[in-house]
Amino acid sequence: MTIKRLAILAGTAVLLASGPALAAGELHIFNWGNYTNPDLIDKFSKELDIEVTLDDYDSNDAMLAKVKAGGSGYDIVVPSDYMVKVMINEDLLLKSEPNKMDNFEHMKKEFVDVYWDPGRDYPVPWQWGTTGISVNTNHYSGPLDSWSLVFDPPAELDGKINMVSEMNDVIAAGLYYLGYEQCNSNKDELKALNDMLQSAKAHWRTIEYGIIEKLTSGDVYASQNWNGASMRARKQIPEIVYVYPKEGISGWMDNVAILKDAANAENAKLFQNYIMAPENAAMISNFARYANGIAGSEEFMDEEMATAPEVVPPPGSTTPTYIPPCPREVSQLYTKIWNNLLK
Repeated sequence: MTIKRLAILAGTAVLLASGPALAAGELHIFNWGNYTNPDLIDKFSKELDIEVTLDDYDSNDAMLAKVKAGGSGYDIVVPSDYMVKVMINEDLLLKSEPNKMDNFEHMKKEFVDVYWDPGRDYPVPWQWGTTGISVNTNHYSGPLDSWSLVFDPPAELDGKINMVSEMNDVIAAGLYYLGYEQCNSNKDELKALNDMLQSAKAHWRTIEYGIIEKLTSGDVYASQNWNGASMRARKQIPEIVYVYPKEGISGWMDNVAILKDAANAENAKLFQNYIMAPENAAMISNFARYANGIAGSEEFMDEEMATAPEVVPPPGSTTPTYIPPCPREVSQLYTKIWNNLLK
């Protein structure tokens, strides 16, 4: 995707919202595209007299490749849960100890001892959600309960389907649909997965990140999607429905982490602390339309977030599964399937 750069000029230094901290200088953030509230960045920039630049990416793998190439110039990245674990294991992240920061007291207890960073020595929560399917019911009125909508689609959706550009999400969905285990190393089952994806690809229009735009423009009628993006699309087209497939659905949490070679590590720590303040966490959710991991943020969030079906699953919906990073040999097999799919 085309990387866009947002430069926000510094304002006058004032006290940090959570305490008597002052700062100045720069901060360089690398985050998913269309995922950062510009008002939050402007507020942070003005309050701490820090000039912020923001670049975007469209997948965890794209971000990791950029970081591992060296000399990225970024201070902060926003990896998903499994990718945090990968980056910690590869010694790419700074042990910034957010668990010792002033605003750590606001973090919800269930997001402290997480598998990717027990006790929270490295990243803080950004947003969390699920990966399901968005369907425009103006164009399809059949059952809305299965991954078959994108892998063996009805005629109404044929050729009007998008898939996310995130390898692990597509692979996981395929495994759910076939009834296979996640982190699967069974060669026969992976061959069946590859064959199924190749067959399904004939019914897809695109594999791209800009899902909101694709759905609202009518370029596609259905897409594998993240729940917050689906809500944002529904705000423009009320007939867009978010589907929790009965075969299984993945949960995830994106996290704000500091790179080990960050040139502005202290300013990055201030940003970590800043977004753990409830009113600031709410700004992120009100823009991106996902839940966050900060207690008390609900008080500052739009009322509709409390009942939105994309954020609050309807009764009887599939319980999301968080998938840890797979063993290296499994990831290599997944990469072969993914590269074959992108040909």
